[in-house]
Amino acid sequence: MIGSSSVGTNVPTVKSDPIMITDIEEEGGGAEPGSALPPSIPEPTQVQNQVEVVIPNTMEIDRDFLCPICMQIIKDAFLTSCGHSFCYMCIVTHLENKSNCPSCAHYLTTNHIHPNFILNKLMMKTSARQIAKTATPFEQLRQALQQGCEVSVKELDILLSMLAEKKRKMEQEEAETNLQIMHDFLQCLKKQKLEELNGIQAELRYIKEDINVVERQRIELYRAQERYAVKPKMLTEDTSTKKAWPSLVDKHGSGIMSSPNVQGQCRMASGSLQDRRADAKALRSSQMLQRKDACSGSDSPHNTQSGVSAARKRRIHAQFNELQECYLQKRRQRDRQAHKQEERDTTAVSREGFSAGLEDFQSVLSSFTRYSRLRVIAELRHGDLFHAANIVSSIEFDRDDELFATAGVSRRIKVFEFNSVVNESADVQCPVVEMSTRSKLSCLSWNKYTKNHLASSDYEGIVTVWDVNTRQSVMEYEEHEKRAWSVDFSKIEPSMLVSGSDDCKVKIWCTKQEASVLNIDMKANICSVKYNPGSSFHVAVGSADHHIHYYDLRNISQPIHVFSGHRKAVSYVKFLSNNELASASTDSTLRLWDVKENIPLRTYRGHTNEKNFVGLSVNSEYLACGSETNEVFAYHKDISKPAAWHRFGADSEEAEDDPRSYFISAVCWKSDSPTMLTANSRGTIKVLVLAA
Repeated sequence: MIGSSSVGTNVPTVKSDPIMITDIEEEGGGAEPGSALPPSIPEPTQVQNQVEVVIPNTMEIDRDFLCPICMQIIKDAFLTSCGHSFCYMCIVTHLENKSNCPSCAHYLTTNHIHPNFILNKLMMKTSARQIAKTATPFEQLRQALQQGCEVSVKELDILLSMLAEKKRKMEQEEAETNLQIMHDFLQCLKKQKLEELNGIQAELRYIKEDINVVERQRIELYRAQERYAVKPKMLTEDTSTKKAWPSLVDKHGSGIMSSPNVQGQCRMASGSLQDRRADAKALRSSQMLQRKDACSGSDSPHNTQSGVSAARKRRIHAQFNELQECYLQKRRQRDRQAHKQEERDTTAVSREGFSAGLEDFQSVLSSFTRYSRLRVIAELRHGDLFHAANIVSSIEFDRDDELFATAGVSRRIKVFEFNSVVNESADVQCPVVEMSTRSKLSCLSWNKYTKNHLASSDYEGIVTVWDVNTRQSVMEYEEHEKRAWSVDFSKIEPSMLVSGSDDCKVKIWCTKQEASVLNIDMKANICSVKYNPGSSFHVAVGSADHHIHYYDLRNISQPIHVFSGHRKAVSYVKFLSNNELASASTDSTLRLWDVKENIPLRTYRGHTNEKNFVGLSVNSEYLACGSETNEVFAYHKDISKPAAWHRFGADSEEAEDDPRSYFISAVCWKSDSPTMLTANSRGTIKVLVLAA
């Protein structure tokens, strides 16, 4: 999806109504600057009034004791000829600028002011009383001693002993408090470490059990290999023996031919002996496996496999922490399930003696280490001579993965035949179908049942259903008031489709009706919508409010659940399965959610996405997305770091340009295969495949 600018439109952000300075000025009527202040902020006069009220109440001092200039308790009181008292510094500073009394405006100079001894003495007594009321016992004692209070030596001894006892008790209490704090800390630390130890012991138990299972499987594997190696040898010996029988008959007559039972017994004895030798050899071989691994670093004695095995081991070590966490997570999860439902088959030993958790992890390890890069197998240019804007906003495979459609700012939907693009080495690939639209396009969605039906959403808010065979629109829905970002057909009910728009509305449509059948009003722009592949009632909505809203269309009063975790707008939502939902955001992360348990599963980081729609596509095992560095990233769903990536322009004329000039704008997996389609903002489309 792209924008109205030449580079591309940014992902929408949350709508807001900020208070502008101009609005405040308008409300104030263009009056003085003070009138533009918000009502909650008090003006200076209000603050002064508050001081006048608070100080007498808290200090219990008469208003006459306050200086009319600074509104504080008078210091060094001076009396004017008109009978008013001020702080000396306050009145002197005032008379340097004016020649009047601050209280009555009577003519006044420095010659008309004199010290107010009576008020100063009264202020000192009042201050002493205030201090006596608020002073601590220590301050009172100190003041009494400083003022020369007569105390006998005996009284001082008693006072000192009391102070020493008080000091001893305080020190003891402080020591007890410190020891209690230390004890609590150590107990908490002990509990935490014991929990960690129990966790580690449980993990070690998992590991030991799984090592034993794997070793048994390796022994069985080597035993089977030895048996398969013995059988051809026995067959060869059998054939040579049969060929030797005629000569024996010629030499010794028919006596030998008359004892087939003896021959069979000998053969059985020979076979059982060979089996025992094979088993013993397999056991000896299995005992040497670890030494062979340590010495040669190879999983197999066959040299042809050593290179592949070494490469896969390097991938394991490169992502060891991620794989370790994946293994432990799956084992813990299966262990919890085993304790909850011991009667279920999932708790028993599964295929090949593996526990369910180990089998899950083996699948992850096998698929993750199988691939390490994305290889280009085909490339084509989406642009044409008449349209300079080439950004591909959406690229989608049809129901059977035979055709794929592209759309973008060029206002054209182009449909290509996938096999022709991959197999024919033509400089310019011509689309098999091309349809023009009135506005720039943001999203495409093929019907999962009717192969030739394709839905599109555009920048004018129009949702259109096309017939690719006739190149004509079947239905046009124009209820959205702003740009529509996303559209999706239901897999269960192919006549139903959903769309989301910048008008903060999600609309449900039916191809058999001209108007929407359902409308969901939301508070923020809608960036992406997606039907659950296993339900015609459940829809996921990615919003600019940073959340994913999961709705049951049978009750739209509120969502079933709101998934929180992204820090910016959610640009895409896609389902890996009926219970797994992936989301992309402009916070440069992908996230995986469990819509059944309503919990987050994993966060993926590695790509860069801060403002543009860069695409998101998923299959049962992998997630793929673009990056604003003009790169494509593929993530395994159980590993948080990228499994493979490819940069556009690495082997073309784009390499001469700044990588930041372009970004990946669309991606799409080819069902559950390692092949994907990718497109960037320059209009380049590549077919990539995961490779070792």
